[in-house]
Amino acid sequence: MSEPTKAVGGGGPLAAATPDALSELARLGSATVYEAGGRRGYVDADLHQIVPGSRAAGPARTVRCAQDDNLMVHAVMAEARPGEVLVLTMPTPAPVALVGDLLATQAQAAGVAAILIDASVRDVEELARMGLPIWARWVRVKGALKDTAGEINVPVVLGGAQIRPGDIVVLDADGVAVVEHERVAEVLEASRGRERKETVKRERLQAGAKSYDLDGLRSVVEAQRR
Repeated sequence: MSEPTKAVGGGGPLAAATPDALSELARLGSATVYEAGGRRGYVDADLHQIVPGSRAAGPARTVRCAQDDNLMVHAVMAEARPGEVLVLTMPTPAPVALVGDLLATQAQAAGVAAILIDASVRDVEELARMGLPIWARWVRVKGALKDTAGEINVPVVLGGAQIRPGDIVVLDADGVAVVEHERVAEVLEASRGRERKETVKRERLQAGAKSYDLDGLRSVVEAQRR
């Protein structure tokens, strides 16, 4: 990520999504970003993190493939840009491998930050060795067709979350959170604030304080027991 990121598919410049901002969002992590962002953009899906310990954040380049078909995954590799997160979907999620090591090789050569797949992957040992951050709903050997055109850079829904071209996708071991591209600065500042508060709280907990009292939970319980 060597230059400010621009929204894909006509979304306009993302002035707030600088390389430093994206790196910080990745460091802060999906859980902090989700909570600080008002609990919006939650991807409610069981996902395999193919590269343990990996984390990433970047603007989405979205793909809606035809059902059980990865023709458009091949097509998007000709458009992918450094720092982007490729978001690969189908009309109905299914355990069909949209990506294997050869497609991942193309993505890595293009400088893609990560791939999020609402389907399956295969060649997972090779993918893990490559180190390209990939999250997928399944791991299966069944391959996809390459017959039917789909769409690139259109809004998609994955795990109940809408992802538009250029929205920021934050991925790590906890899962995936999506930040609307117009809210990047707001959510980043809120995430920094949440981190600062948690640092102070952690110190108090290490000193023996209890969240039951720090968070005002004792009064909630006592009120319900009256």
